[in-house]
Order: sequence, then C-alpha cells, then structure tokens
Amino acid sequence: MPLPTIATPTYELTLPSTGKKIKYRPFLVKEQKALMIAQESDDEKKNFETTSQLINACTFNKVNAATSPVFDVEYIFIKLRAKSVGEVSKLKLLCPDDKKTYADVELDLNEVKVQVGEDHTNKIELGNGMGLIMKYPTIDSFSEVGAQNITGSNMLDVIGSCILQIYENGGEKVYETKDQTQKEISEFIEQMNTEQFQSVQNFFNTMPKLKHEVSFKNPKTKKMNKVTLTGLNDFFG
Repeated sequence: MPLPTIATPTYELTLPSTGKKIKYRPFLVKEQKALMIAQESDDEKKNFETTSQLINACTFNKVNAATSPVFDVEYIFIKLRAKSVGEVSKLKLLCPDDKKTYADVELDLNEVKVQVGEDHTNKIELGNGMGLIMKYPTIDSFSEVGAQNITGSNMLDVIGSCILQIYENGGEKVYETKDQTQKEISEFIEQMNTEQFQSVQNFFNTMPKLKHEVSFKNPKTKKMNKVTLTGLNDFFG
C-alpha cells in the first residue's frame, strides 16, 4: 500500500516589481537540503542555480528566478524562508556606538520590505539628446559576471548587462544592447565622463532593494542603536 501524500499549504505574495499577486508554498525538506549543500559548497554559480530552481518550484513556475530582478528573488526567498523555517530570524549585530559589542536581535521577517530610493528612474540622460534605458540586474546577469556587487574589476560587466537600450536624438535612434558585443558596450561605458558615470551608478544606488532598519540596545552601554540591513546575507545569522 502506497504511503499518503502530505498536503502542502499555499500562500500569496505581491511581486515588488510588478504588483502582481502570485501563490507560493514553503520549500520541502529535500529542497532545503539541496540549498544547504549549495551554500556550503562556496560555488557561487551552483548557489545561484539552486536558489533559482527552489524559487521556480515553490512559486509553481509562475516566476522565472534566473531572469527576474534580484530584489524580487530576494523578497520571494524571505517569504519562503519565513513560511518554511520560521518567521523570526536570530541575528548578532555589531553595535555602531562602540563598534565592538555584538547584540542578539530577533527580526520578524514579515516586516521586511523592498524599498526604492528617492528620484529613482531607469532612464538616464547623458546630455545632447543621448541616454540609456536601464533594466534591473538578475541572478543570470550576476552569475555571468561572477559576483553580486557593482564595484571592482567586474563593474563594467555588471553595468553593461543592465543597459537595455542606448538612444540618440532624444530617442529617434535606438541601439538595442542585445545586438552589441560585451566589448562594444564596455567601450561605450568607458567613454563616459565622471558626471555621466555617477548618474549610472545612481541607478544602482537607488534601485529597489530588500531593506530594513533595526533598532536595538547595546547590552553593555545600554544605548539604543540603529542598523540598516540590505540584501539576503544581512537577514540571516
């Protein structure tokens, strides 16, 4: 006689990028095991792939994690983690007031939201009728360049992967970056002056991010401290 099938509960969330509601389920023991193995392997590409597969399965393939904005993926993962493991994450946070004492902090994952910086726009004016239309970084784009940061040797590659279009004459002439080589895009970015490049960097600085401010007391000095958590790594101890 076959064993019974365990019913899995379903929940609903709203995608930050589109406002669309989707259903999701907690991840299963076998999926959690695969995720832990990937995280312990220090293989960044494997970690990206496993996380993508997990999110795809738990959203009933309504979300393609590999091509979704990173902030959508992080938000979905927070929701999955809350329903699968527990809604409270226990953290050890360094107290800014003395920069040496760590405090135990409990964070309700349900309170974590995606926040957008002031004056954020995906249209960047470079002057003289020229500009860029940007798209948000995805797990795929980070996987291709090898790291989730916008600094260092891979900076031009990350930025280049997020340029959707380059336009001239106020938009009368449009270049699709998918039709250009990575080398051509990098050379275009290298032609920018400091002010133009700062405008591009501002897109990344103000784009939607998983972000939450935590207030807590230093156990030694008894002073209240505030720390802003950003990105998945900050939310799990």
